[in-house]
Amino acid sequence: MTSTNPRAGWERIDNQFYRKIRLYEQVFDPDLELENYLVAGAPYSGALALWRNESKISRYRVGGSAKPTIDIYSSSGKLISNISWDKGSIRGLGWSDDEQLLVITEDGTVRCYFGLHEDFTPFSLGLEAEEHGVASCRFWSHGFVALLSNNTLVAVSSFREPHSVQQLAAVPDGKVYAWSLIPPAYTLSRSVEVLLAIDKTIFVVDATEAEDRGLSDGPFSHVSVSPNGRFAALYTEDGKVWVVGSDFQNKYSEYDSKVKTPPARLYWCGNDSVILAWEDEIHMVGPNGAAAKYFYDGQVHVVPDIDGIRLITNDSCEFVHKVPDASEEVFKVGSTTPPSVLLDSIDLLEQKSPKADENIQRIKSSLPDAVETCIRAAGQEYDQALQKQLLRAASFGKSVLDLYSSDEFVDMINDLRVLNAVRDYRIGLPLSYEQYLRLGPERLITRLINRREYLLAIKLSEFLNLSVTKIYVHWASQKVKSSSADDDSIHEVITERLRGKHGVSFEAIARTAYDEGRGHLATSLLNHEPRSGKQVPLLLSMEEDDIALNKAIESGDTDLIFFVLLHLRKKLHHAAFFRSLSEKPLAGALVESSARSQDTELLKDLYYQDDRPIDGSNLLLEEATRQPAVQAVIDKLKLAARVLADAKDPAAVLQTRALTEATQLLKMQEAFDKDVADNTGSYVGLSVNETMFRLIRSGYSKRAAKMQSDFKVPDKTWWWVRLRALVAARLWGELEEVGKVKKSPIGWEPFYNEVLGAGNTRLASTFIPKCTNVPPAERIEMWVKCGMVVKAGEEAVKAKDLNALELLRTKASGAQLGEIERMINQLQPRR
Repeated sequence: MTSTNPRAGWERIDNQFYRKIRLYEQVFDPDLELENYLVAGAPYSGALALWRNESKISRYRVGGSAKPTIDIYSSSGKLISNISWDKGSIRGLGWSDDEQLLVITEDGTVRCYFGLHEDFTPFSLGLEAEEHGVASCRFWSHGFVALLSNNTLVAVSSFREPHSVQQLAAVPDGKVYAWSLIPPAYTLSRSVEVLLAIDKTIFVVDATEAEDRGLSDGPFSHVSVSPNGRFAALYTEDGKVWVVGSDFQNKYSEYDSKVKTPPARLYWCGNDSVILAWEDEIHMVGPNGAAAKYFYDGQVHVVPDIDGIRLITNDSCEFVHKVPDASEEVFKVGSTTPPSVLLDSIDLLEQKSPKADENIQRIKSSLPDAVETCIRAAGQEYDQALQKQLLRAASFGKSVLDLYSSDEFVDMINDLRVLNAVRDYRIGLPLSYEQYLRLGPERLITRLINRREYLLAIKLSEFLNLSVTKIYVHWASQKVKSSSADDDSIHEVITERLRGKHGVSFEAIARTAYDEGRGHLATSLLNHEPRSGKQVPLLLSMEEDDIALNKAIESGDTDLIFFVLLHLRKKLHHAAFFRSLSEKPLAGALVESSARSQDTELLKDLYYQDDRPIDGSNLLLEEATRQPAVQAVIDKLKLAARVLADAKDPAAVLQTRALTEATQLLKMQEAFDKDVADNTGSYVGLSVNETMFRLIRSGYSKRAAKMQSDFKVPDKTWWWVRLRALVAARLWGELEEVGKVKKSPIGWEPFYNEVLGAGNTRLASTFIPKCTNVPPAERIEMWVKCGMVVKAGEEAVKAKDLNALELLRTKASGAQLGEIERMINQLQPRR
């Protein structure tokens, strides 16, 4: 790449050093006629996009394609891909930080190409762009601004969200001589600002206003903003370059190019110098108007980057940037700094000179800083011999130190291994150390993947302890796209190569196969995807509904099953949907559970389809309970009974009878509400027993008796209901009449207990003699509870229970006591 002379290519501009490093030679075929192409380079030493300049006539190349293409090259001239182009005149060609190529046509059509090949996502800049046409575009890391032919500015703030198209404030009338932009990250408003050279001044335009900066020395044929957004470079009509603050408050330097022809382009080299580019001549303008000039035999294209510029010709690719402070400190002519002394000590050490140790002792106090500077300087070098020399110096210096952490040294060695690997001409990624730090290892690996450099990507990922799964997925996806073999052969190649590779997403590979129209291959690849959540959505999009449902059920994930069922529910008619659930009890159970709370109509259809009349009837019964009107309840009950009409299950017969009786009961209760005036509320909703109870209590015993007959209420139940109702209503006369019958189905004890509980001891006592099955001791107690101690004594005499009489004597008083005494004497044996 570069000479082992550490100061080769250095150029002093004012008080700063710049250097030009030749990265690659013999980059492009001499027949390419680079002067006839527009060249746009991706940041971080990324790919170059070449598009034939439509305004220039070029000769036909033998073997060249007759169809227009956008050609993608590496910085070393390796062809990566040809993108066919058929969309008309290109007005904007630029790159994002993620190496996505943006192509904007005259009619406002935008294509965002990803992966350095022909895959793209399209969007439009809107009707106004289509009507007036795009004149030119300017780009920043994740967006761009288009200038329309009517001076309207349209901004796209994110390629990932192309619908974020925004029209900026109206621009004053007049010819736009040049324009540039300040990215949102460097503006106070955090939105893009555009600098427009109109007439003799500069207008700054954002989303809300266009502000005149009040200049009068225009028109300016070029305007360019530094990468950090702090400075702007202007090229005047008389051939001068001004460097001013981007707020136009201060002028920092001026340079007179003394060239009558205006430059083709004006760029920034980092944030320190300005580049004027003619066809074969470059002026680098540094601080205080000092400049260096570079001359070429043919066309030179300038590709700006975050920390410098790439100069592209047919013969070479060069990198120009400010000499890093560490490199200057080490290599500057006549330098006696500790890092420079430490580096010289390596040569002395190899010569076994004692001066090596003397030098180390002389800089002992500054040795840690000298070691770190040599390490940093090694990172800034492209020549591997210089890298090794600087690292040896750092290693020698840290070996002398008692305590020194080697982490920075080891990290730099690892970083340089990565950088040297990707800088190789076969790869063509000449990252500077600064660019690598900003890009990061993960994004670097992505760039290698997009270049189909899979082996190097895998080796570097393993070296950097990064996941390699996405590399295998990309390789397999490209295999699917590019192979002309049959599905089974491709399947075998992919599965054999990926066997044992944990974490590989077969779903992504299968989706590629499906997108390529290889449905069979997609299905077979999905069988290797261990995550059901990845399999199922793709199977559904492939309309493999049955397989998707089976996979979801096998996973046991109810959310996933619901996802499939919801998809099928929207897609299929009821009959087809229910057929898909046959022999899938888990899915059926989930549908039933969900429908019960959300879609009862679907649940009815499910019960009908599964021939489950009882469940269907129960569902209608539940609905009946929620109806506000009696007639609506009756209609639901009739419908529930009708569902059971053809069922032969004995349980269904019983339920039909119950529904019929419920309907009959409701009709009766509705009639009672009209006819019976008891002011106790509606009868509707009461049970048969509750209805009979209320009727008897309200004095309608005959109607209650008819209900007992109509609903075949058992005698025991009827007697209990009548007893409690009569007691509740205090209808003692009717109770006496009831007590005149010889036999009670429920016995007479309940009568005694209920009446006594209601406080009628007299009536309660009339039932005691009828309680013939009750033991004498209990009957004695029953008489006592009614307050009839003498009757209790008579009961004790009959039972010849002297102890009971003795106990009764304690409870008796007055005449009762005499009777009890007499009875005791009657039972006591005579002496």
